[in-house]
Amino acid sequence: MGHKVHPKLFRIGVTNTWPSRWFARGDAYRKQLQQDLAIRSFIQRRLKEGAISNVTIERSRGVIAIAIHTGKPGLVIGRSAQSIDELRKEIAQNFFRGKKVTLRVDVVEVPKANLDARIVARQVATDLERRLPFRRVLKQTVERVKKSGGLGVKVAVAGRLNGAEIARREWLGWGKIPLTSLRADIDFAQDAAQTMAGTIGVKVWIYRGDVFEQDRLSMYQPTTPTRGPRGRMGGGRMGGGRGSESGLSSAGA
Repeated sequence: MGHKVHPKLFRIGVTNTWPSRWFARGDAYRKQLQQDLAIRSFIQRRLKEGAISNVTIERSRGVIAIAIHTGKPGLVIGRSAQSIDELRKEIAQNFFRGKKVTLRVDVVEVPKANLDARIVARQVATDLERRLPFRRVLKQTVERVKKSGGLGVKVAVAGRLNGAEIARREWLGWGKIPLTSLRADIDFAQDAAQTMAGTIGVKVWIYRGDVFEQDRLSMYQPTTPTRGPRGRMGGGRMGGGRGSESGLSSAGA
């Protein structure tokens, strides 16, 4: 039996970070985690055409900050910020009714949408729902990723492709996808297309290059000073080691 590891979860703390950042214990942890999952599902349904890449949630005392990463910020914000204001009111009414919290909803633009696996997977699913031939969809998707600067891409679809009687799995790839290298920046996502013949699953892997130690984001670097070599007087920094890489405890969905 094969042992498969999620490419993004495998690299949390190395090239990826947690989608939820807060600290809680016991029942509060379970309730807040379930609430985060419900909020993400609500936003994905509410903004289905908004090319949503990721939704990050940060909690502090009385403040909840939700950041929506999207490839179409204009569509999400709306004219005169009307759409984002309505979304904020709906989230407050559905999830925080009667609670004294400050809810902040921000919109972050994804710089290269064609290098984001979730946005690409959603586009593939949309094309399949429009009854486009799956082979053409796979080729066009690979070409878009190549032109955007990706170093490798793999797109897999499974189901009753083109309305066939028997379900099967087909995939198309280009470049390299080093799944066993921790420093490789691999973006992975899966989606589903609801067609007349049934559900077709979509999986996308995109390789965006290596992330070396000196290139990591500041959130992955130690926040406390470290002790220098023994016997050296002065100039050394004191503190913990790898265990103190993050000064903020995190919880992921």
